[in-house]
Order: sequence, then C-alpha cells, then structure tokens
Amino acid sequence: MATTRSAHTVWEGSLTEGSGTVTFDSSGIGEQAVSWPSRAEQANGKTSPEELIAAAHSSCFSMALSHGLTGAGTPPTRLTTSADVTFQPGTGITGIHLTVEGEVPGLDEAAFTSAAEDAKANCPVSQALSGTTITLSAKLA
Repeated sequence: MATTRSAHTVWEGSLTEGSGTVTFDSSGIGEQAVSWPSRAEQANGKTSPEELIAAAHSSCFSMALSHGLTGAGTPPTRLTTSADVTFQPGTGITGIHLTVEGEVPGLDEAAFTSAAEDAKANCPVSQALSGTTITLSAKLA
C-alpha cells in the first residue's frame, strides 16, 4: 500500500527580501519559517530546504540500516545518524555526508560499515537523491 505525505509552503516577496512558512500537513507537527538568508547564510532560527532534506535523509537511512541489521540477525540497540547537506548559492546542493554511530551487539566494525554502505545505497531518500554525491562515515560506539 503506497502512502503519500504532504507539506506546503507559502512564500511572500522576492527571493532575497521575502520569506515563507513551511507547513507539515500530513503529521500536523507545525510550521517552520524559511528565508533566503536562513538558507544561504545563518539559520537564525529558521529552516531551509537543505535542513529538511537532512532530516528526511538521516531518518530514512536509520530505518534502512536498522532493517538491514535486523534482517541479518544483529538488530541494533541504537543508531545515531546525522546528515550534513551542503548548499552553494548559485550552484545548488553539492553533497550530502551521512555520519552514523551504532550500538550493535555481536557485530564487528567491518560488518557494520558494510551494512551502512548498503543502507546508504538503498534507502528510498538516497535513491531519490541519486543525482547528488552522498558520502558516509560509519563506526560502532
């Protein structure tokens, strides 16, 4: 069964002078302010498309890695994943770096790294972002 999740943005004004609000429709978790300066300079309490991509990617990757590890008979106790999405004004998104630290009883570093590489390649968000260079650092806690 397919699912669809939705959000919407209302933007007012020009790119550099204007601002907008992103609303998370499916979850109802609220709204977040967004502006060009929050994207291209300092966040100043506002989000950006890149931060939203980072949130989506880190959570999707964690789910994929957990699923892969569990399927291999070594379910994780904990996975802590961060995603750093780099944005260059005038160029766009230039890369995404995933960093994961895992607590996985009975698994060695090489097997964890292999599972993490598989999750990086196969999580749905990684696949959707396949036009972007995605790198990974993985280690056991």
